[in-house]
Amino acid sequence: MPLEEFKSSQPLTMGVELELQLVSLSDFDLTASSPDLLHLLARKPFPGHVTPEITESMIEINSDVHTNHGELLAQLRETRDTLVRAADTLNIGICGGGTHPFQRWSERKIFSKPRFKEVSALYGYLAKQFTIFGQHVHIGCSSGDDALYLLHALSRYVPHFIALSASSPYVQGNDTLFNSARLNSVFAFPMSGRAPFILKWDEFEHSFFSKMEHTGVIKSMKDFYWDIRPKPEYGTIELRVCDTPLTVERAAALACYLQALCSYLLERKEAPPAEDDYLVYNYNRFQACRFGLDGTVVHPKTYESLSLREDILTTLRRMDLHAEALGGSAALNHLMQVTHMGSDAHYLRAEFDASGSVEGVVDAAIARFRGN
Repeated sequence: MPLEEFKSSQPLTMGVELELQLVSLSDFDLTASSPDLLHLLARKPFPGHVTPEITESMIEINSDVHTNHGELLAQLRETRDTLVRAADTLNIGICGGGTHPFQRWSERKIFSKPRFKEVSALYGYLAKQFTIFGQHVHIGCSSGDDALYLLHALSRYVPHFIALSASSPYVQGNDTLFNSARLNSVFAFPMSGRAPFILKWDEFEHSFFSKMEHTGVIKSMKDFYWDIRPKPEYGTIELRVCDTPLTVERAAALACYLQALCSYLLERKEAPPAEDDYLVYNYNRFQACRFGLDGTVVHPKTYESLSLREDILTTLRRMDLHAEALGGSAALNHLMQVTHMGSDAHYLRAEFDASGSVEGVVDAAIARFRGN
C-alpha cells in the first residue's frame, strides 16, 4: 500500500500516548484484565482515547491534540482519575513504569486483534516479551520536510528523554543495572533503531518507503519501530524512546520539553543534521539507558564528552524562552527537579530498598500513579 501523503498539521501541537500496566492487587503480578477494563470504560465518557495493546495485561491511553502544558496536564489527570475509578471497580491496580519488575513473558496472553496476532505469528516470543511500557509523544509538523528535519535534528537529544523518563530498572525479579532496560527489548526487533538519513519527504516516500514496501518486509509505517518516526496520517513526528513515567505530571513535562526543543530547532540556528551525527548515536543511547542521568555522552558535532545531567540542565535553560512562549515553563521546572532528585528508576530502587521486595516496588508504583 503506498505511503500516505504527509498531512500538514499545526506546528508544535502535541499529543501523548501512554502504555500502562494492569496489576493484580493480590500478588502484584500483571493480570490479563484489559478486555474487562476496556468493556467497562466503553460504557462511560472517557477523556481522550483508550485502546488495547499487544498483550492483555496492558492498555494504551491517547490524549487529544494540545498546544500547551496546562491543557495537556489537565486532560492526563482527568484520564488517570477515570482509569483509577474503573480499575477500583475491577479490583485491579494501574501503574506506569517501563517494565513490570517480575512478570514472566511466557504467561502473557496476546490480545485478540488481527494485527497483534500477525505480529505474534511473525516475531514469536518477542511479541510477548513486548509487554513493556512506553510513552510516545507526537509533535505537529507543517510539512514532511520539516518532519524529517526535526527527526534527525532531535537525534542529538534522544539520550535526554531516555534518562529523564527512565523507569525500568527491574526485569524478571532482578536489578538489571540499567535505568531503562525497556529499550533493550525494543532493539531486538529488526525494524528498530534509527531512521535512514533522508531530509526530503519526496525522497523518503518514493525512494526509501516504496523500495522497502516492494521487498515485502514492511506494509506500513507501523512496521518501523524507530526511536523517532514520521506519522504522515497525523502530520507529526513521534518520539518513542521514553519509558512510561510513574506519574502523568512527568509525562506532560516530557512532552512539553520536546515541544520546546522542536520550536528551537525549527529556527535552524544550529548546524544542520548530518549522517555523521549518528556515529555516536548508539553509544549515547546506551549511556542513557545504562547509567541514566549519570551517563556520559559524546557531542555528535564536536566529539566532546559531556555529563548527560549537565547537558540536560544546559539545554533546559536554553529552552526557557521557547517554553515560556508555548506555556510550558512549569514543565521545564519539573524536569529541572528530576535532574536533582533522580529519575523514576532511582525512586523504584529506593522503594525496593525500603520494602525489600519487587512486590513492594509495584505497590509503590500503583500509589504513585494514583497521585498519592
